[in-house]
Amino acid sequence: MKLIRVGAVGAEVPAVLGPAGERYDVSSITPDFDSAFLAGGGIADLQRLWAAGDIQALPTLPDDARLGAPIARPGHLVCAGLNYADHAAESGMAIPEEPLLFTKAPNTVIGPTDDVHIPRGATKVDYEVELGIVIGATCRYLESPADAWSRIAGFVVSNDVSERSFQLDRGGQWMKGKSAETFNPLGPWLVTPDELDFGAGLDLWLDVDGVRRQTGSTSALIFGVDVLVHYISQFLVLDPGDLINTGTPPGVAMGMAEPAWVQPGQVVTAGITGLGEQRSRFVSAP
Repeated sequence: MKLIRVGAVGAEVPAVLGPAGERYDVSSITPDFDSAFLAGGGIADLQRLWAAGDIQALPTLPDDARLGAPIARPGHLVCAGLNYADHAAESGMAIPEEPLLFTKAPNTVIGPTDDVHIPRGATKVDYEVELGIVIGATCRYLESPADAWSRIAGFVVSNDVSERSFQLDRGGQWMKGKSAETFNPLGPWLVTPDELDFGAGLDLWLDVDGVRRQTGSTSALIFGVDVLVHYISQFLVLDPGDLINTGTPPGVAMGMAEPAWVQPGQVVTAGITGLGEQRSRFVSAP
């Protein structure tokens, strides 16, 4: 099942995406795709209603209306750094022995076609296409990685936008280079695990102005989806609706001999097999 949120910023309507692109309005079933919806088994309810044909009888939303992030603002946004060996190499950093974790501000999350604001004073704006994990049930001291799968609501395309000067040249923690407003385009869809085949890996890609910059596969993750969820649960409680960014493959601007940082007016397109594609225009922050 593919879940979307449709409408103006702050007024998004929850919907289910049909096989031909239909946008079925499910606001009569749930006010939003948020923590309460996920914790209450909302996805399973929607799947049962779909199987019965009830959702297909609901009104549809305009197919040209804006898509918001497919989930409401997460409580936690936890990221895994250097989770692809070739990205660690291009960054000049060692492969971590345990997952390297940092956080982003939850209010960085925006829709898949919204503008990304280049912060005031920024000189090194970068991109990072990543597989995002949306948590569907509380994760607290999970016993093993195998326990993680039943607690995952679905997966999304995520762009962990970064300002490398803020992140690395200005001291302190990575968070301030990761948490500028709009620094996490998300979506277009939340896709439930039953629709994806992780066995062969999911392809990731990212273009800047139509030129391919990043290519990778989730099969190359150092710490897989289940390992990350289990590991994080040993240090903090993950709640329904929280988001985990799992790391980026090689090809970031920082890894180039002459870094091609993102400039105002450029368009970044990012996608993952089965999860759709997002398109973000980068503009100077007002």
